[in-house]
This record gives sequence, structure tokens and C-alpha cells, in this order.
Amino acid sequence: MDYRDILVHIDASKAMPQRIEAALHVAKRFNARLTGLFSVFQPALAPISMIAQPPGYGFADDALRSEYQDAEESMFRKALARVGIDGDWDFSTLAPNLAMPRAARLADLVIAGQRDPQDPESFIAEQFIENLVLSGGRPVLLLPYAGRFTEIGNTICVAWDGSREASRALHDALPFIVRARKTIIFSINASGETDAPRFGTDRIAAAVARRGANVAIEEVDGVHDISTGDLLLSRAADFGADLIVMGCYGHARLRELFLGGVTRTLLKSMTVPVLMSH
Repeated sequence: MDYRDILVHIDASKAMPQRIEAALHVAKRFNARLTGLFSVFQPALAPISMIAQPPGYGFADDALRSEYQDAEESMFRKALARVGIDGDWDFSTLAPNLAMPRAARLADLVIAGQRDPQDPESFIAEQFIENLVLSGGRPVLLLPYAGRFTEIGNTICVAWDGSREASRALHDALPFIVRARKTIIFSINASGETDAPRFGTDRIAAAVARRGANVAIEEVDGVHDISTGDLLLSRAADFGADLIVMGCYGHARLRELFLGGVTRTLLKSMTVPVLMSH
């Protein structure tokens, strides 16, 4: 398996140029086609989301939105030509929480950005990333709003607990894993019971190694004074990881999305790119 079609979410946030550069590097690495989809906050189409509209938001005017769209399209097409990558540009008049998941289902990998609380233009829709991961049906490579990430997946930390979500994320990340210099399967026994089952850590590591990957195992017992999400971020930094792979825990009920604690922590505090699958 490989990523042949990659979709990158395009908006007008300050982090957009860095996101495009990261997407270009990922597409080049996998010889993939890269499509940019412009989708931004649309108060006229989703009035209920105005409740969460941040102060100073600048897309209330359709003409201004069109101006941003033209500028982003020009930048994206020039970037494709500069790197020599096959790709295309698209936009949608649908609300982002409809447009992005629908487009995601046609891709092998989706690239999106973490919301920057200091940048009003990075607000796309209420629970935008959560909705994309939980309903898009494809792995989402989420980039932090701060920093440049042109090298992704050289050292990978996989959060493993044997769950369906963890297995899905690991297998969705295999194109990265088989190319990585090192992959650490990281297992946390949050109960502190050292005799508790390890959810097949050894067996999944062996299965990944059979694909030619360089795999190591890291197991931690007795987590009491730090949240699992914070521990995962801390250990990933210790490993020198430039990519975290994890299952996204949660479900949709009525109009609200419920996420697990680790997922919420990573969405808020991520410091390196995170590949999430549900």
C-alpha cells in the first residue's frame, strides 16, 4: 500500500504556507498526486456556527473570501509547478464540515492543520478537525500551527493499546513506517498492573518488522501523576519523533462529537505532526 492521492485542506491562516510546503514534501516522498481543497468558515451557510465565531473574524464578506481564494490558488499552483508534482485545485461552496469529509473519502491521506487560537482565520467550523477525523473515513495527518515540518516520518512513535482505532492508525501509517529510520511502538499500562496484558505489543511489532521496518518497543507502567496524552507527547519528544501515530477515540451523537481524553490532549497540545485514524 502507498499514498497515491493526497488531499490538503487550504484556508487563509498564517500557517497555510508551511502546510503547503509540508504537503509538497509528503507528496514528493510518495510520488503522489496532491489536491488542494479551499474550504473556509461560511457564516451564510452555517449560521449556527457563528455562536463560536472568534472576535475579529474576517470572512463575513463574500468578495473578501473570493480574494483569499484566488490568492491561495495562485500560491498552490505555483508550488506544484516549482516542485514538479502532479496535482489540482478545488473549492467547495458547502459548509466545511460537509465538504472536507466528502472529499477526504476519495483520498488516501488527508493533510490538515491544528487550529491556532491566536489566528481567527484558522477557525474553519465548530469541531472541524474532530469531524474530519471521525467522519472522513481516511487517515488525517494533522500539522501543528507553529513550526515548519518538511521532514515527517523519519522517527515515528505509534501509540498502541491493541484497540481497533490503534490498529487502524498503525496500518494507515504503514507507508510512513516502512520508510522510517525507526518506529517505536509505545504502550502504556495506565492501571499500573505490571501483570496486565500488553495488548499484543510484541506481536504487532513483529508483524510490522516483517514488512522491513526498523521497530522497537517502549512500555510504561503505572501512570498516575500525568495524563496519558501528556505522557505520550513527552516520550515522543524523548524519542526524537517527528511523527506520532494514534487512533482517534470518539463518536458522534446528535450534533456533538465526543472524543477521548488522549485525543483531546493531542489536538490541543501537539508539538509534532500527528497521523490520526478512527
